[in-house]
Amino acid sequence: EKYGLTGLLHDIDYNMTGEEPFKHSLLGAEILEKQGLPEDLVYAVKVHNEIHGLERNTLLDKALYCCDPTSGFITAAAMVRPDKQLVNVEVKSLKKRFKEKAFARGANREQMASCSEIGMELEEFFDIALKSMKLIAPELGL
Repeated sequence: EKYGLTGLLHDIDYNMTGEEPFKHSLLGAEILEKQGLPEDLVYAVKVHNEIHGLERNTLLDKALYCCDPTSGFITAAAMVRPDKQLVNVEVKSLKKRFKEKAFARGANREQMASCSEIGMELEEFFDIALKSMKLIAPELGL
C-alpha cells in the first residue's frame, strides 16, 4: 500500500515546478511532510529526482526511482501500435524498444535499468509494470 501511495503522490508538485526542475520533488516532499505522511515515503519522493544527487537508501527509494520513467515508456510503446492499446504490447517488444535510443527519449534507460538495485532483471521488471498497467488500461485510455 505504501508503495502504491508513493507512486501516486511522487509527482504531486510537477505542475508547480515544471519550469524549474531543481525544485521538483523538493516541493513535493515538503507538501507531503506537511500532510503528515511517513518519513520514508517523503524521502523516497525527494530522492526520485536525481538532479539533487541524494542517495537512494531503501527499497522504496530505489523502486520509485526505477519505476518513474517506466509508465511513460510503456505508454509510448502502446501509442506507436496501430491500435494504440496496451493489450497487445509484449515484454519482448519493450526489451527491443529499450535498446532503441531514439524511442521514447525522455524515458531514462539507466534509471529503468536500476531495477537491478531492487533485485530484478529488466525482463521481470517490464513484465510486472506491463501487467500492472494492463489492469488499469481503460482508466489510462489505453
